[in-house]
Amino acid sequence: MDKLRTVSDTKRNFYQHHNRPINSIYRRVVEELMVEMHLLSVNVDFRSDPLYYLGVCQSFTQFMNGYTPESDKESIFRALCQSINNNPDEYRQKSETLLHFATEKSPQDLINWLLYPNNDYGMDAIADHWRYALDNPNFKYSRLFAIGFYSLLEKSDSEIVKDETKFSELIKPLTDKLNLPIDKLKKDLELYRSNIEKMTQMLIVLADTLEASKKKRLEKN
Repeated sequence: MDKLRTVSDTKRNFYQHHNRPINSIYRRVVEELMVEMHLLSVNVDFRSDPLYYLGVCQSFTQFMNGYTPESDKESIFRALCQSINNNPDEYRQKSETLLHFATEKSPQDLINWLLYPNNDYGMDAIADHWRYALDNPNFKYSRLFAIGFYSLLEKSDSEIVKDETKFSELIKPLTDKLNLPIDKLKKDLELYRSNIEKMTQMLIVLADTLEASKKKRLEKN
């Protein structure tokens, strides 16, 4: 029997792929995402799926916004995926395919497709991967899945995700099919939106502080 990979193993693997220091403001974001991905990867009920991939990509994009040096961001993302022996290119490609698909579909069309995935519109690889998770009788809910699901619907119609009643009615067939914890899903999404807002405010404050510091130096000169 293979030895179960530990969080320490995953962290060590991450820093073998990305050996530059991580900006202190963002270190917690990276490590929390890494641990979350690790815990799912070693869970016997978990099967990766395209919505989970999208959740990882969207979380990384949102919470690493403003990271410097910008050139390190791709290396960090790739190392996150590689730390659990996953392919970062697959994460990116499937996420981009899903988002493009969402721009051409209504939210109801997306729910229908998620309930009954087909290979139309060049979605073969996505559909096959999603069916694999959909057919799992012990489907493992995760916050990253919720973020991917939310991001997909938001891409289709940014207004419907703001209306709690309509959003709840729309997603009910899928949450019922997968036996998702609807209250937890809503709380996870509420926290996600709140944290994005906090990150945005922090970056504004940081930019203002840097600008004020720059002005003081110029005045001294």
